[in-house]
Amino acid sequence: MKRSILVTLILLSILALGLGSCAKSAAKNGAPQDKSLETIKANGKLVLGLDDAFPPMGYRNENNEIVGYDIDLAKEVTKRLGVQLVLQPIDWNAKEQELNTGKIDCIWNGFTITEERAKNMAFTKPYLKNAQVLVVKKNAAYQTLADLKGKTIGLQAGSSAAEALESNSSFKASLKQVVEFKDNLTALMDLEIGGVDAVIMDLIVANDNIKRSGKDYRILSESLSAEDYGVGFRKNDLALRDAVQAALEAMAQDGTLASITTQWFGSDISVVGK
Repeated sequence: MKRSILVTLILLSILALGLGSCAKSAAKNGAPQDKSLETIKANGKLVLGLDDAFPPMGYRNENNEIVGYDIDLAKEVTKRLGVQLVLQPIDWNAKEQELNTGKIDCIWNGFTITEERAKNMAFTKPYLKNAQVLVVKKNAAYQTLADLKGKTIGLQAGSSAAEALESNSSFKASLKQVVEFKDNLTALMDLEIGGVDAVIMDLIVANDNIKRSGKDYRILSESLSAEDYGVGFRKNDLALRDAVQAALEAMAQDGTLASITTQWFGSDISVVGK
């Protein structure tokens, strides 16, 4: 009897050690420790960080309300997750810090997926295609990137426009000066008064601004880089990232994503599930 009990205890000890080892291994891979979705649901809210001067993705309307394409997508996603959407304007130049210190739960605001950013955070799959382009005055003589040699270029600090410029070293070296602004709208105002000769910005945002403002701007046909928009999360918040991705895919399947996209852009230019 004693021998039987001893054998049983030994087997239970081995099993416990094995389970502990598996748990440690899984924890090392991040799965059991990832309570990001659980935390969001427990808090009952998702805090979305954004630049509130980035139309049409996220911006303030005439009533000072934050609206935009990304806002409408996020409202539908959080509705499906059963939580409240909280919009938190941030300094775009400090967006990663805002995310990693827990002040926001995600960055969702025409946020370009880049190789460098993907090293430090978790992204959804792309939901829109975009490009970095140069906006100039309609009557300017510039037609190509080469025409801007010796000129002054403006862009938003901490933006993918800055990263695109850095990756095109020959073009950057040809410029006289690069001026950084807090947001694209300020950069375009400087273009209007002649402070800069061109502004590098997102194609989708540039098209919307020209249409909305009626200003005499145009976009050079030669772009600086092609890119994709995604939603950014903390590196280990994979459960939350995957839940948002699943909601976007469900929206694509049932036609909600196409409907929202068409309302904002006139056609369904989303790329989820395509």
